[in-house]
Amino acid sequence: MSENLNLLTSTQDVIKEALNKLGYDEAMYDLLKEPLRMLHVRIPVKMDDGTTKVFTAYRAQHSDAVGPTKGGVRFHPGVNEDEVKALSMWMTLKCGIVDLPYGGGKGGIICDPRTMSMGELERLSRGYVRAISQIVGPTKDIPAPDVFTNAQIMAWMMDEYSRMDEFNSPGFITGKPIVLGGSQGRDRATAQGVTIVIQEAAKKRGIDIKGARVVIQGFGNAGSFLAKFMSDLGAKVIGISDAYGALHDPEGLDIDYLLDRRDSFGTVTTLFENTITNKELLELECDILVPAAIENQITAENAHDIKAKILVEAANGPTTAEATKILTERGILLVPDVLASAGGVTVSYFEWVQNNMGYYWSEEEVAEKLYQKMVEAFENVYTTATTRNINMRLAAYMVGVRRTAEASRFRGWV
Repeated sequence: MSENLNLLTSTQDVIKEALNKLGYDEAMYDLLKEPLRMLHVRIPVKMDDGTTKVFTAYRAQHSDAVGPTKGGVRFHPGVNEDEVKALSMWMTLKCGIVDLPYGGGKGGIICDPRTMSMGELERLSRGYVRAISQIVGPTKDIPAPDVFTNAQIMAWMMDEYSRMDEFNSPGFITGKPIVLGGSQGRDRATAQGVTIVIQEAAKKRGIDIKGARVVIQGFGNAGSFLAKFMSDLGAKVIGISDAYGALHDPEGLDIDYLLDRRDSFGTVTTLFENTITNKELLELECDILVPAAIENQITAENAHDIKAKILVEAANGPTTAEATKILTERGILLVPDVLASAGGVTVSYFEWVQNNMGYYWSEEEVAEKLYQKMVEAFENVYTTATTRNINMRLAAYMVGVRRTAEASRFRGWV
């Protein structure tokens, strides 16, 4: 039987199992198995050569039972409706795991920003805000950066929304530049959250981070910051990869040198001759393996070849359900994405809070609050997994979905 690699249906399967274990009935699953709202829009953009190109885009709002929805906007040629729906559901779970007053949202535009000029990207960003303006806002749905979007794109989107609203609305979007109401520490929040979770997982397995061998698949925003944080903590980062290949050095790579050479899309391996494949990278012998690239990287096919003691997911959905089962049976501690990468939405929440009160925190304050949230979340999920004798993914889904299910019940929706 072939494995289920569809993000939406595999997410629905785990949500169903989590709700069953929590004692909810079929009606609750029926409510939470799909987003409450899904907007499909078309955006005409004047290109630099004078032609008009029409882009397809989406915004999904999974559940607003707990509060406004929250989630990134990705610019990528592979964006599709099912992916956006699944990612909005994951955002609900992440917010539940770190105890934020949000439901999950997600947006995406089918485009390749690597082939577009700054002017074209600006017109597309503003067009997207106009297209979804009726269902978003600081008290409805708060977008954020995601794959191939950044602080500049958030700034254009905030400006467009503020123009339409006719007053300054920094709380409409997070991940903004600091001068426009962004939060200290937001750019590295996801990697910082993953680092905290790695440290907690290492403690559970009796591994000293100093000298631990770490392999990171992906060298984009999360992967590169993570490599830097791990090497600063004294770990040996023995492997990293990008879309074009991977680098391996059993003695540890010079991360500062690689960070200096990478381009804005996280590409660095093209500068080297002695590269290995992504497949070989995942199968390296190491203490901690971090898939920080794309989904479905560890499947039933290669799960038996993973030689790490701890696997921490920094990407969305890098490990399939079948592989999760195999790794857990093999005694590998798997920390799922909905827990490990919740640092980004946590600091996005801090940014929104600061925007709402017009008072801004120092970087130390943000880091301290993030640390507290991530450690509590890890402990909660780990305890649920051990006491119920289930894998960490199912435990994380149970912790994550409970809040939205309870809010829906109290509201009388189910």
